[in-house]
Amino acid sequence: MFSFFKRKKAPDTPAPEPVVPAPPAAPATRPAPPAPAVAKPDIKKDAKPEVKPEIKTEVSVLHEGGNLFPETAERPTTEQEKKHSWMARLKAGLSKTSSNLSLLFVGARIDEDLYEELEAALLMSDAGIAATEHLLTELRRKVKEDKLLDAAAVKAALKGLMIEMLLPLQKPLELGRHDPLVMMIAGVNGAGKTTTIGKLAKHMQSFDQSVLLAAGDTFRAAAREQLMVWGQRNNVTVISQQSGDPAAVAFDAVQSGKARGTDVVMIDTAGRLPTQLHLMEELKKIKRVIGKGMAGAPHEILLVIDGNTGQNALAQVKAFDDALGLTGLVVTKLDGTAKGGVLAAIAQNRPIPVYFIGVGEKLEDLQPFNAEEFVDALLG
Repeated sequence: MFSFFKRKKAPDTPAPEPVVPAPPAAPATRPAPPAPAVAKPDIKKDAKPEVKPEIKTEVSVLHEGGNLFPETAERPTTEQEKKHSWMARLKAGLSKTSSNLSLLFVGARIDEDLYEELEAALLMSDAGIAATEHLLTELRRKVKEDKLLDAAAVKAALKGLMIEMLLPLQKPLELGRHDPLVMMIAGVNGAGKTTTIGKLAKHMQSFDQSVLLAAGDTFRAAAREQLMVWGQRNNVTVISQQSGDPAAVAFDAVQSGKARGTDVVMIDTAGRLPTQLHLMEELKKIKRVIGKGMAGAPHEILLVIDGNTGQNALAQVKAFDDALGLTGLVVTKLDGTAKGGVLAAIAQNRPIPVYFIGVGEKLEDLQPFNAEEFVDALLG
Protein backbone atom coordinates (compact mmCIF):
# COMPACT_ATOMS: atom_id res chain seq x y z
CA MET A 1 0.00 0.00 0.00
CA PHE A 2 2.84 2.38 0.71
CA SER A 3 4.29 1.81 -2.78
CA PHE A 4 0.80 2.46 -4.17
CA PHE A 5 0.76 5.93 -2.63
CA LYS A 6 4.33 6.56 -3.79
CA ARG A 7 3.42 5.89 -7.40
CA LYS A 8 0.38 8.14 -7.20
CA LYS A 9 2.39 11.15 -5.98
CA ALA A 10 4.60 11.23 -9.11
CA PRO A 11 2.16 13.32 -11.23
CA ASP A 12 2.16 16.08 -8.57
CA THR A 13 5.72 17.23 -9.46
CA PRO A 14 6.02 19.04 -12.83
CA ALA A 15 8.30 17.38 -15.35
CA PRO A 16 9.58 18.12 -18.86
CA GLU A 17 7.10 17.41 -21.56
CA PRO A 18 8.29 14.10 -22.96
CA VAL A 19 5.07 13.07 -24.67
CA VAL A 20 5.60 14.88 -28.04
CA PRO A 21 8.99 16.53 -28.53
CA ALA A 22 8.81 20.10 -29.72
CA PRO A 23 10.15 20.79 -33.27
CA PRO A 24 13.59 22.40 -33.32
CA ALA A 25 12.36 25.60 -34.93
CA ALA A 26 9.40 26.04 -32.62
CA PRO A 27 9.27 29.45 -30.86
CA ALA A 28 9.25 29.82 -27.06
CA THR A 29 5.53 30.63 -27.07
CA ARG A 30 4.21 27.58 -28.82
CA PRO A 31 1.52 28.19 -31.42
CA ALA A 32 -1.37 25.88 -31.99
CA PRO A 33 0.14 22.39 -32.24
CA PRO A 34 0.19 20.53 -35.51
CA ALA A 35 -2.09 17.60 -36.05
CA PRO A 36 0.24 14.94 -34.59
CA ALA A 37 0.66 16.99 -31.43
CA VAL A 38 -3.07 17.26 -30.78
CA ALA A 39 -2.75 14.13 -28.60
CA LYS A 40 -0.45 16.02 -26.26
CA PRO A 41 -3.02 18.26 -24.50
CA ASP A 42 -5.55 15.42 -24.64
CA ILE A 43 -3.16 13.17 -22.71
CA LYS A 44 -2.64 15.86 -20.07
CA LYS A 45 -6.37 16.43 -19.73
CA ASP A 46 -7.03 12.74 -19.35
CA ALA A 47 -4.19 12.18 -16.90
CA LYS A 48 -5.29 14.73 -14.31
CA PRO A 49 -8.87 13.51 -13.84
CA GLU A 50 -7.54 9.95 -13.46
CA VAL A 51 -4.92 10.91 -10.91
CA LYS A 52 -6.78 13.44 -8.76
CA PRO A 53 -9.85 11.38 -7.93
CA GLU A 54 -7.65 8.42 -7.03
CA ILE A 55 -5.52 10.55 -4.75
CA LYS A 56 -8.63 12.04 -3.19
CA THR A 57 -10.44 8.76 -2.60
CA GLU A 58 -7.33 6.92 -1.45
CA VAL A 59 -6.40 9.47 1.21
CA SER A 60 -4.75 7.56 4.01
CA VAL A 61 -5.82 8.03 7.61
CA LEU A 62 -3.57 7.41 10.59
CA HIS A 63 -5.56 5.59 13.25
CA GLU A 64 -4.73 4.87 16.85
CA GLY A 65 -1.90 2.42 17.07
CA GLY A 66 -0.04 4.01 14.17
CA ASN A 67 -1.55 1.79 11.46
CA LEU A 68 -2.12 3.23 8.01
CA PHE A 69 -5.36 2.34 6.27
CA PRO A 70 -6.97 3.69 3.09
CA GLU A 71 -10.07 5.67 3.87
CA THR A 72 -11.96 3.69 1.27
CA ALA A 73 -11.00 0.38 2.89
CA GLU A 74 -12.94 -1.15 5.77
CA ARG A 75 -11.81 0.68 8.87
CA PRO A 76 -10.87 -1.47 11.88
CA THR A 77 -13.21 -1.22 14.86
CA THR A 78 -11.67 0.80 17.68
CA GLU A 79 -11.83 -0.28 21.32
CA GLN A 80 -14.24 2.57 22.05
CA GLU A 81 -16.59 1.40 19.30
CA LYS A 82 -16.39 -2.20 20.56
CA LYS A 83 -17.27 -1.03 24.06
CA HIS A 84 -20.19 1.04 22.76
CA SER A 85 -21.48 -1.92 20.76
CA TRP A 86 -21.16 -4.25 23.75
CA MET A 87 -23.05 -1.85 26.04
CA ALA A 88 -25.80 -1.47 23.45
CA ARG A 89 -26.27 -5.25 23.28
CA LEU A 90 -26.17 -5.59 27.08
CA LYS A 91 -28.76 -2.83 27.55
CA ALA A 92 -30.97 -4.46 24.94
CA GLY A 93 -30.70 -7.79 26.74
CA LEU A 94 -31.64 -6.28 30.10
CA SER A 95 -34.21 -3.84 28.71
CA LYS A 96 -37.15 -5.58 30.39
CA THR A 97 -35.84 -5.00 33.90
CA SER A 98 -34.36 -1.63 32.97
CA SER A 99 -37.68 -0.26 31.76
CA ASN A 100 -39.55 -1.56 34.81
CA LEU A 101 -37.11 0.06 37.25
CA SER A 102 -36.51 3.31 35.38
CA LEU A 103 -40.19 4.11 34.93
CA LEU A 104 -40.68 4.08 38.69
CA PHE A 105 -38.56 7.22 39.05
CA VAL A 106 -40.28 9.29 36.37
CA GLY A 107 -41.98 12.11 38.27
CA ALA A 108 -42.14 9.97 41.40
CA ARG A 109 -42.55 11.25 44.95
CA ILE A 110 -40.22 9.91 47.63
CA ASP A 111 -42.78 8.11 49.76
CA GLU A 112 -43.77 4.65 50.91
CA ASP A 113 -45.50 3.92 47.61
CA LEU A 114 -42.19 4.30 45.77
CA TYR A 115 -40.46 1.85 48.09
CA GLU A 116 -43.26 -0.68 47.64
CA GLU A 117 -43.10 -0.39 43.86
CA LEU A 118 -39.32 -0.73 43.99
CA GLU A 119 -39.65 -3.87 46.10
CA ALA A 120 -42.03 -5.43 43.58
CA ALA A 121 -39.80 -4.49 40.63
CA LEU A 122 -36.67 -5.92 42.26
CA LEU A 123 -38.43 -9.17 43.12
CA MET A 124 -39.69 -9.40 39.54
CA SER A 125 -36.11 -8.95 38.32
CA ASP A 126 -35.10 -12.16 40.18
CA ALA A 127 -33.07 -10.28 42.77
CA GLY A 128 -34.54 -12.48 45.49
CA ILE A 129 -35.91 -11.60 48.91
CA ALA A 130 -32.59 -11.23 50.76
CA ALA A 131 -30.98 -8.94 48.17
CA THR A 132 -34.17 -6.89 47.77
CA GLU A 133 -34.52 -6.31 51.53
CA HIS A 134 -30.86 -5.35 51.80
CA LEU A 135 -31.08 -2.84 48.95
CA LEU A 136 -34.27 -1.22 50.25
CA THR A 137 -32.98 -1.00 53.83
CA GLU A 138 -29.77 0.67 52.66
CA LEU A 139 -31.68 2.95 50.28
CA ARG A 140 -34.01 4.17 53.05
CA ARG A 141 -31.01 4.88 55.25
CA LYS A 142 -29.19 6.77 52.50
CA VAL A 143 -32.24 8.84 51.57
CA LYS A 144 -32.65 9.86 55.21
CA GLU A 145 -28.98 10.57 55.91
CA ASP A 146 -28.33 12.48 52.68
CA LYS A 147 -31.76 14.18 52.73
CA LEU A 148 -32.53 13.15 49.16
CA LEU A 149 -35.65 14.91 47.92
CA ASP A 150 -36.00 14.12 44.21
CA ALA A 151 -36.45 10.88 42.30
CA ALA A 152 -33.28 11.27 40.22
CA ALA A 153 -31.14 11.43 43.37
CA VAL A 154 -32.85 8.34 44.80
CA LYS A 155 -32.26 6.46 41.54
CA ALA A 156 -28.58 7.44 41.63
CA ALA A 157 -28.38 6.22 45.23
CA LEU A 158 -29.93 2.87 44.29
CA LYS A 159 -27.47 2.60 41.43
CA GLY A 160 -24.55 3.14 43.77
CA LEU A 161 -25.86 0.53 46.23
CA MET A 162 -26.24 -2.06 43.47
CA ILE A 163 -22.72 -1.44 42.20
CA GLU A 164 -21.43 -1.82 45.75
CA MET A 165 -23.33 -5.11 46.09
CA LEU A 166 -22.05 -6.56 42.78
CA LEU A 167 -18.42 -5.43 43.06
CA PRO A 168 -17.37 -8.58 44.99
CA LEU A 169 -18.41 -10.60 41.93
CA GLN A 170 -16.09 -8.63 39.66
CA LYS A 171 -12.84 -10.54 39.45
CA PRO A 172 -10.57 -11.20 36.45
CA LEU A 173 -9.64 -14.71 35.40
CA GLU A 174 -5.88 -14.92 36.04
CA LEU A 175 -3.87 -16.75 33.40
CA GLY A 176 -0.33 -18.08 33.62
CA ARG A 177 -0.50 -19.20 37.25
CA HIS A 178 0.08 -22.87 36.43
CA ASP A 179 1.58 -24.91 33.59
CA PRO A 180 -0.95 -25.80 32.42
CA LEU A 181 -3.88 -23.99 34.00
CA VAL A 182 -6.53 -26.71 34.25
CA MET A 183 -10.17 -25.61 34.09
CA MET A 184 -13.18 -27.85 34.70
CA ILE A 185 -16.43 -26.57 33.17
CA ALA A 186 -19.80 -27.66 34.57
CA GLY A 187 -23.44 -26.74 34.02
CA VAL A 188 -26.89 -28.08 33.29
CA ASN A 189 -28.00 -29.04 29.79
CA GLY A 190 -29.00 -26.04 27.70
CA ALA A 191 -26.98 -23.45 29.62
CA GLY A 192 -24.61 -22.95 26.68
CA LYS A 193 -21.67 -24.73 28.28
CA THR A 194 -19.98 -26.12 25.15
CA THR A 195 -20.45 -22.88 23.20
CA THR A 196 -19.00 -20.95 26.14
CA ILE A 197 -15.93 -23.20 26.12
CA GLY A 198 -15.34 -22.34 22.47
CA LYS A 199 -15.64 -18.63 23.19
CA LEU A 200 -13.34 -18.86 26.21
CA ALA A 201 -10.74 -20.63 24.09
CA LYS A 202 -10.80 -17.79 21.58
CA HIS A 203 -10.60 -15.21 24.38
CA MET A 204 -7.53 -16.89 25.86
CA GLN A 205 -5.85 -17.17 22.48
CA SER A 206 -6.15 -13.39 22.19
CA PHE A 207 -3.84 -13.26 25.23
CA ASP A 208 -1.30 -15.56 23.52
CA GLN A 209 -2.39 -18.60 25.50
CA SER A 210 -2.25 -22.03 23.87
CA VAL A 211 -5.39 -24.05 24.60
CA LEU A 212 -6.29 -27.75 24.74
CA LEU A 213 -9.90 -28.94 25.00
CA ALA A 214 -11.20 -32.18 26.47
CA ALA A 215 -14.56 -33.57 25.34
CA GLY A 216 -15.60 -34.97 28.70
CA ASP A 217 -19.33 -34.84 27.94
CA THR A 218 -19.65 -38.44 26.80
CA PHE A 219 -23.35 -38.69 27.69
CA ARG A 220 -24.99 -36.15 25.39
CA ALA A 221 -25.35 -37.05 21.74
CA ALA A 222 -23.21 -34.90 19.43
CA ALA A 223 -21.53 -33.11 22.36
CA ARG A 224 -18.14 -34.39 21.26
CA GLU A 225 -18.78 -33.31 17.66
CA GLN A 226 -19.90 -29.87 18.79
CA LEU A 227 -16.70 -29.34 20.74
CA MET A 228 -14.67 -30.63 17.78
CA VAL A 229 -16.25 -27.93 15.59
CA TRP A 230 -15.20 -25.23 18.06
CA GLY A 231 -11.73 -26.76 18.12
CA GLN A 232 -11.50 -26.48 14.35
CA ARG A 233 -12.72 -22.88 14.38
CA ASN A 234 -10.07 -21.88 16.91
CA ASN A 235 -7.37 -24.23 15.59
CA VAL A 236 -7.32 -25.99 18.97
CA THR A 237 -6.61 -29.67 19.67
CA VAL A 238 -9.52 -31.60 21.21
CA ILE A 239 -8.91 -34.75 23.28
CA SER A 240 -11.86 -37.13 22.99
CA GLN A 241 -12.96 -40.76 23.03
CA GLN A 242 -15.84 -42.28 21.11
CA SER A 243 -17.62 -43.60 24.20
CA GLY A 244 -15.14 -43.51 27.02
CA ASP A 245 -15.17 -42.72 30.70
CA PRO A 246 -15.29 -38.90 31.12
CA ALA A 247 -12.82 -39.09 34.00
CA ALA A 248 -10.37 -40.96 31.74
CA VAL A 249 -10.78 -38.30 29.03
CA ALA A 250 -10.04 -35.59 31.61
CA PHE A 251 -6.95 -37.45 32.86
CA ASP A 252 -5.62 -37.91 29.31
CA ALA A 253 -6.17 -34.22 28.56
CA VAL A 254 -4.19 -33.11 31.61
CA GLN A 255 -1.32 -35.46 30.74
CA SER A 256 -1.35 -34.28 27.13
CA GLY A 257 -1.40 -30.64 28.19
CA LYS A 258 1.64 -31.17 30.40
CA ALA A 259 3.53 -33.02 27.66
CA ARG A 260 2.74 -30.40 25.01
CA GLY A 261 3.55 -27.43 27.25
CA THR A 262 0.01 -26.09 26.77
CA ASP A 263 -0.98 -22.98 28.71
CA VAL A 264 -4.65 -23.83 29.36
CA VAL A 265 -6.54 -27.14 29.46
CA MET A 266 -10.34 -26.84 29.51
CA ILE A 267 -12.39 -29.92 30.33
CA ASP A 268 -16.02 -30.09 29.27
CA THR A 269 -18.32 -32.20 31.46
CA ALA A 270 -21.77 -33.65 30.93
CA GLY A 271 -24.67 -31.34 31.70
CA ARG A 272 -26.82 -32.51 34.55
CA LEU A 273 -29.31 -31.22 37.07
CA PRO A 274 -28.06 -30.80 40.64
CA THR A 275 -30.91 -33.05 41.78
CA GLN A 276 -29.38 -35.97 39.86
CA LEU A 277 -27.20 -37.06 42.75
CA HIS A 278 -25.57 -40.04 41.00
CA LEU A 279 -24.45 -37.75 38.18
CA MET A 280 -23.17 -35.17 40.63
CA GLU A 281 -21.07 -37.95 42.14
CA GLU A 282 -19.65 -38.51 38.66
CA LEU A 283 -18.53 -34.88 38.61
CA LYS A 284 -16.78 -35.34 41.94
CA LYS A 285 -14.99 -38.36 40.50
CA ILE A 286 -13.79 -36.34 37.49
CA LYS A 287 -12.44 -33.70 39.83
CA ARG A 288 -10.54 -36.33 41.86
CA VAL A 289 -9.06 -37.94 38.74
CA ILE A 290 -7.91 -34.54 37.42
CA GLY A 291 -6.11 -34.06 40.72
CA LYS A 292 -4.29 -37.37 40.20
CA GLY A 293 -3.19 -36.18 36.77
CA MET A 294 -1.77 -32.95 38.19
CA ALA A 295 -1.39 -31.98 41.82
CA GLY A 296 -3.61 -29.05 42.77
CA ALA A 297 -5.76 -29.33 39.65
CA PRO A 298 -8.35 -28.36 38.60
CA HIS A 299 -7.26 -24.80 39.32
CA GLU A 300 -10.54 -23.30 38.12
CA ILE A 301 -14.00 -24.90 38.40
CA LEU A 302 -16.48 -22.83 36.44
CA LEU A 303 -20.24 -23.15 36.37
CA VAL A 304 -22.08 -21.93 33.27
CA ILE A 305 -25.60 -20.72 34.12
CA ASP A 306 -28.40 -19.54 31.88
CA GLY A 307 -29.37 -15.97 32.78
CA ASN A 308 -32.99 -16.73 31.88
CA THR A 309 -33.49 -19.33 34.62
CA GLY A 310 -34.05 -16.75 37.37
CA GLN A 311 -33.89 -17.95 40.96
CA ASN A 312 -33.22 -21.48 39.71
CA ALA A 313 -29.76 -20.23 38.75
CA LEU A 314 -29.06 -19.48 42.42
CA ALA A 315 -30.12 -23.02 43.33
CA GLN A 316 -27.69 -24.39 40.73
CA VAL A 317 -24.85 -22.25 42.09
CA LYS A 318 -25.45 -23.52 45.62
CA ALA A 319 -25.66 -27.21 44.59
CA PHE A 320 -22.61 -27.23 42.31
CA ASP A 321 -20.61 -25.16 44.78
CA ASP A 322 -21.39 -27.62 47.58
CA ALA A 323 -20.36 -30.55 45.37
CA LEU A 324 -17.29 -29.14 43.62
CA GLY A 325 -16.20 -25.90 45.27
CA LEU A 326 -16.76 -23.44 42.45
CA THR A 327 -14.14 -20.79 41.71
CA GLY A 328 -16.10 -18.80 39.14
CA LEU A 329 -19.29 -18.36 37.13
CA VAL A 330 -20.17 -17.59 33.52
CA VAL A 331 -23.66 -16.16 33.02
CA THR A 332 -24.99 -16.66 29.48
CA LYS A 333 -28.02 -15.69 27.40
CA LEU A 334 -28.57 -12.21 28.84
CA ASP A 335 -30.09 -11.31 25.48
CA GLY A 336 -33.61 -12.66 25.69
CA THR A 337 -36.03 -12.59 28.59
CA ALA A 338 -33.22 -12.47 31.15
CA LYS A 339 -33.98 -10.13 34.03
CA GLY A 340 -30.46 -9.84 35.40
CA GLY A 341 -31.39 -9.44 39.03
CA VAL A 342 -30.21 -12.95 39.81
CA LEU A 343 -26.66 -11.57 40.04
CA ALA A 344 -27.78 -9.55 43.05
CA ALA A 345 -29.18 -12.74 44.58
CA ILE A 346 -25.88 -14.54 43.95
CA ALA A 347 -23.91 -11.64 45.45
CA GLN A 348 -26.06 -11.69 48.57
CA ASN A 349 -26.25 -15.48 49.09
CA ARG A 350 -23.20 -17.07 47.42
CA PRO A 351 -20.72 -14.40 46.21
CA ILE A 352 -18.74 -16.49 43.73
CA PRO A 353 -16.86 -14.40 41.13
CA VAL A 354 -18.60 -13.90 37.79
CA TYR A 355 -15.76 -14.06 35.29
CA PHE A 356 -17.81 -13.54 32.13
CA ILE A 357 -21.31 -12.68 30.96
CA GLY A 358 -22.74 -13.40 27.52
CA VAL A 359 -25.44 -11.69 25.47
CA GLY A 360 -25.43 -13.68 22.22
CA GLU A 361 -23.91 -16.34 20.00
CA LYS A 362 -20.99 -14.38 18.52
CA LEU A 363 -17.47 -14.62 19.92
CA GLU A 364 -17.50 -10.95 20.96
CA ASP A 365 -20.77 -11.50 22.85
CA LEU A 366 -18.88 -12.99 25.79
CA GLN A 367 -17.16 -10.30 27.85
CA PRO A 368 -15.61 -9.99 31.34
CA PHE A 369 -18.14 -8.99 33.99
CA ASN A 370 -17.98 -5.37 35.08
CA ALA A 371 -20.28 -4.35 37.95
CA GLU A 372 -20.63 -0.69 36.94
CA GLU A 373 -21.40 -1.51 33.30
CA PHE A 374 -23.93 -4.11 34.35
CA VAL A 375 -25.78 -1.73 36.69
CA ASP A 376 -25.71 1.00 34.04
CA ALA A 377 -27.46 -1.40 31.66
CA LEU A 378 -29.87 -2.53 34.38
CA LEU A 379 -30.92 0.91 35.61
CA GLY A 380 -30.18 3.05 32.58
